[in-house]
Amino acid sequence: MPNKPTARLHRLDDTPREKMTERVERRFLSGERCTLAQVWLTRGAVVPSHTHDSEQISYVLVIPSRVAHAAEALEDTYDLDFFAPRRDDWISGDDAYLRGKTSARG
Repeated sequence: MPNKPTARLHRLDDTPREKMTERVERRFLSGERCTLAQVWLTRGAVVPSHTHDSEQISYVLVIPSRVAHAAEALEDTYDLDFFAPRRDDWISGDDAYLRGKTSARG
């Protein structure tokens, strides 16, 4: 009989915010197959057009996988995102597009 997975408790609030740029901060948790993220965008923040293999569900919007998308904050914004599969690029730090560096893949 295979071993049953054990549940683990993670508190998103216990994860420190990461400053990506002057106007973008995030914190996230990843399981084996998904990522949950909080993203804070101050007014004028821009998330450049990018794609990723994960389907993205934002507070109001679903973004299918591999569809280019961007964001611009017209006012201070709190964003809650759910990704599946998880964002391995975020875990490894391969997310230059969000750090204000050039890379369309993210």
